[in-house]
Amino acid sequence: MGNIKPEQLELWDKEYIWHPFTQMSEYRKEKSLIIERGEGSYLFDVEGNKYLDGISSLWVTVHGHGKEEINRVIKKQLDKVAHSTLLGLANIPSILLAKKLVEITPEGLNKVFYSESGSTAVEIALKIAYQYWQQKDGGKYKSKRKFISLVNAYHGDTIGSVSVGGIDLFHKIFAPLLFETISAPAPYCYRCPLDLTAENCSMQCAGHLESILAAHQDEIAGVVIEPLVQGAAGMIVAPEGYLTRVRELCTRYNVLLIADEVAVGFGRTGKMFACEHEDVKPDIMCLAKGITGGYLPLAATLTTDEIYNAFLGRIEEFKTFFHGHTYTGNPLGCAAALANLELFEKENLLDALQEKISFLSEGLKKFKTLNHVGDVRQKGMMVGIELVENKETKEPFPVEANIPHRVILEARKNGLIIRPLGNVIVLMPILSMSLPELQAVLDITYAAIKKVTGEKYLC
Repeated sequence: MGNIKPEQLELWDKEYIWHPFTQMSEYRKEKSLIIERGEGSYLFDVEGNKYLDGISSLWVTVHGHGKEEINRVIKKQLDKVAHSTLLGLANIPSILLAKKLVEITPEGLNKVFYSESGSTAVEIALKIAYQYWQQKDGGKYKSKRKFISLVNAYHGDTIGSVSVGGIDLFHKIFAPLLFETISAPAPYCYRCPLDLTAENCSMQCAGHLESILAAHQDEIAGVVIEPLVQGAAGMIVAPEGYLTRVRELCTRYNVLLIADEVAVGFGRTGKMFACEHEDVKPDIMCLAKGITGGYLPLAATLTTDEIYNAFLGRIEEFKTFFHGHTYTGNPLGCAAALANLELFEKENLLDALQEKISFLSEGLKKFKTLNHVGDVRQKGMMVGIELVENKETKEPFPVEANIPHRVILEARKNGLIIRPLGNVIVLMPILSMSLPELQAVLDITYAAIKKVTGEKYLC
């Protein structure tokens, strides 16, 4: 492949590949950025250009690209076996990883069900929760069939995870395919759905959730939530205490709390898992993205013994969880995940993050002075910078101006890869980035926003 010219690769890219979340008619007009290799915090394209990876290759890369310790473990496992099914068999890396996940996740999550992506982890959680209530206490709770999720939620792109999603841009067209859910207000403080301000808010969004639970508790199987940060909605950070309140309500009204930690897990918020910030113990937890440090696709859905035990019985009772994936518990992925978690401990990564989080927080202050930055949100190493046409009215830029995309293209010219979510510029730096590299991420992003929003933006 080394002697194929970049121009030929670009032609084939545009001829054969359908890129996700991408309007291909627009993409085909632009020059393709084709990545050839990665090293540390950087990605290199086929022309030799170097870019800081400001989105951790879609929120997954933890210790950097080409981390020798992870590479070595994957190669060692590859010499033994690349894959062996987990349907009726076991393999060593999946056993060791399951034990480790139980040890590091919130207390009570003692059983691990593997899959390959965040979407499937959530899909599994929904099916487990549903079947649990159907089988618990001889079917006493069979009416508990529905799920509550939040407005602006994103839990993946399979049909079940879309059903509990709340972003119309992504999900509305699929409405006829989805099962019925109940939507609760999200804690989006910058654009409060209840028209409240910080001064007169006493977390009424949680009060609305309680009203729903009180009215429908006999129908509700679970509440699905992204703890602390709604990622794909634009890095919407929940106020302190909101997650605790949700846990209390789920306990009071006898519904399962499903914590989707796909995006926020593995150090992104400054702790290993977002639930730890408020000492919340969910009934089901979904993990993916950073689980292998960004090396191989792997996901896990963890549950309590109480839930697991509802699936035990005689063969003729058919209480089995009839669900599985071809690459469930893939040994290569599990080996990479074990190496990733070992590095967290060896390099004391979580403690090292605290200085970086403070550094980012300080550096983000200047963004608030820009004329077209309405809000800056941060939780740990997760950042959302919301662009607006009018700062006073919070009016967004017109879609046709394509301002967020123009910002990321401007940043790309200066050696930084980032992506927008709607009108929000997202920064999700690799956790191992140095302070000078983080400063470069901030400087390039600031300059790009200032330049693009300062231009005459209507085409």
